Amino acid sequence: MGTVPTSEAAAALELDEVRDAKKSRFRLPPKDPDVNRWGPGFVVKLILMALVNAFGAYVIFVSFTKDSWGIFAAMLALVLFADWVYFSGRTIPLKYILPGLAFLLVFQIYTIFYTVYVSFTNYGDGHNSTKSAAISALLMQNENRVPDSATYPLKVIQDGGELGFAVYEDGEVLIGTPDNPLHVEPNAVASDGQITEVPGWEILTMNQMVQQQQEVFSVRVPVSDDVNEGAIRTSDGSTGYVARSSLEWDPDAGTMTNIDTGVVYTDNGRGQFESSDGQTLSVGWRVGIGFENYTKAFGDSKFSGYFYQVLWWTFAQSLLSVALTFLLGLFLAITFDKKIRGQKIYRTLMILPYAIPGFISALIFAGMFNRSYGFINQVLLGGAQIPWLQDPWLAKFAILFVNLWLGFPYMFLIATGALQSVPEDVTEAAKIDGASAWRQWRSIKMPLVLIATAPLLISSFAFNFNNFTLIYMLTGGGPSFGNPSVPLGHTDILITMVYKMSGIDGGATKDFGLASALSILIFVIVGTISAIAFRQTRKLEEMM
Repeated sequence: MGTVPTSEAAAALELDEVRDAKKSRFRLPPKDPDVNRWGPGFVVKLILMALVNAFGAYVIFVSFTKDSWGIFAAMLALVLFADWVYFSGRTIPLKYILPGLAFLLVFQIYTIFYTVYVSFTNYGDGHNSTKSAAISALLMQNENRVPDSATYPLKVIQDGGELGFAVYEDGEVLIGTPDNPLHVEPNAVASDGQITEVPGWEILTMNQMVQQQQEVFSVRVPVSDDVNEGAIRTSDGSTGYVARSSLEWDPDAGTMTNIDTGVVYTDNGRGQFESSDGQTLSVGWRVGIGFENYTKAFGDSKFSGYFYQVLWWTFAQSLLSVALTFLLGLFLAITFDKKIRGQKIYRTLMILPYAIPGFISALIFAGMFNRSYGFINQVLLGGAQIPWLQDPWLAKFAILFVNLWLGFPYMFLIATGALQSVPEDVTEAAKIDGASAWRQWRSIKMPLVLIATAPLLISSFAFNFNNFTLIYMLTGGGPSFGNPSVPLGHTDILITMVYKMSGIDGGATKDFGLASALSILIFVIVGTISAIAFRQTRKLEEMM
């Protein structure tokens, strides 16, 4: 038998255990094995972080020069945080999740917030920049040569990608660029009234000017800091003249005056200069306009009618596409669920349309549906002239048909997997209880299949709600509604409407504010429907 510890020994032992527990409580976590150890891993990390810091410094510098203070602050904080995480021995978990968080911040959160910001502005044609840039553009666009102005010997100079002028006047050489007004260059060399050397600049030859003549002829070098004094322009690359705008900017009064007509234009608070009789100058600037872009979609009589047509068709094609592809895929899954000869071959053939890129299939079907020489009209229908893509209803049918072809293999795969996951003992028990095949399907198999496929059906709805590729490649949104001021068609959905409103495809108008508002609207619609659908899916699981 062992000895029984005395009360004093037991107390000492308990005291030692308490001390050990306290020490373990305050023990520092294990340090990163890379830190303070010049092994290969630390060297590689040092090189990678140097590249990250170099890229971050470049973005910080550019955002600082462009007065983009939000990007400046976010990038500075992100770089400093990354350095702390990867050079600290106490942040091991963050080292694994920081890259994902950074990409989420840059490509998701920033994009969403910027889209929301643009949706509350008039950003678009005539309102692309700041007020100061708009003033400069107006003065430049209305420039004309000053009558009876002198002609100056001139050389086009270049430093890197920056062009400027060197002008000879009264025995002095003056140089300047679009961002730096004319000023005397004392070290320049001139001979017989011709400039031969400008320190730090390259004087372009005639061949060099011909290669970039469009850029040369568009250069305007301000005469002084006063924008109303005009600028030096050239039409041949060897002589210059003073051009002055017919508009005069008064920074104290904040007005723009046409010196030929005397009309005064003032800031109307909506990003434009406007006269007392309602005339506006062509170039404006970006300002906030509140919820105007959101109300325009619903309240503008010229726009709202087409918007509602596009909205209902977006819902209709999304719901019908999901329903049709799921029903066909489920039917084929049930058909090939039984053991039949060549089952694997049939299943492989079923998923072939899914293996072909969607945009290629859409382009092929666009050719097949061609009215004059398409395969469907010429071969299958014996030379018929059916306007598949020119008639509104036939074009919608064509979209649903092609989407059915592209989507049923995916539904066939998920339905096959759901059917094979149904427990056999459940169906066997139902057979023993005397349930018919239909009863087994309605009460057992179908609910289980819906539980397994419901999240995928919701994601399929979201995909078809934004199925830009199919619409753009097959019909381009056409046929048109017939209103040239609203570049929309009968098969446009909200996402193609956003694309056309943005004017990226070379459309007549660019309205980024309205396009951003519609993007937010799509996000809200899809998010709301998905949330409701997922909640109903959970209720179905609870019932089972």
